Amino acid sequence: MQTKPSISLLKPIVHAQEGLQILLPMTDLLLRLYVAKIFFMSGLSKLRDWEMTVSLFTDEYHVPLLSPEVAAYAATGAELLLPVLLVLGLFKQLAALGLLAVNFVAVVAYYSVLQDIPAALQDHIEWGLMLMLLTCSPANLFQVDHYWGRRKTKHSI
Repeated sequence: MQTKPSISLLKPIVHAQEGLQILLPMTDLLLRLYVAKIFFMSGLSKLRDWEMTVSLFTDEYHVPLLSPEVAAYAATGAELLLPVLLVLGLFKQLAALGLLAVNFVAVVAYYSVLQDIPAALQDHIEWGLMLMLLTCSPANLFQVDHYWGRRKTKHSI
């Protein structure tokens, strides 16, 4: 017959978990910085050679439902705006969800090439998982949404 661990044995584990909670805001910030850099740099590379970007969207990337020009503008705009919002933590969940959509469309549109480059496909999978985590995580100390939410709560009382 198994006995339940005594409360005194669980106290160090509970204290360790509480201590690790302090790392969550910093971890969230580092994750936002990492993912934002990837997408922002991609947006900048699209801007550097716009003719090549439109050509890629015409010949290589097969974005469903959008013309190549509209897809190029939408992808570039999203890759430049959403990472900034993500880093600031302004509409963080919405920005992360938007980048998740960009990542998903990129995989769908470019899957014929990505399936032949396992490392590139793995990158997109990892970015998607990171963005899903950011989409689901609440506001914290290192983002504008945290302070905006507190301000709105104070004024509504």
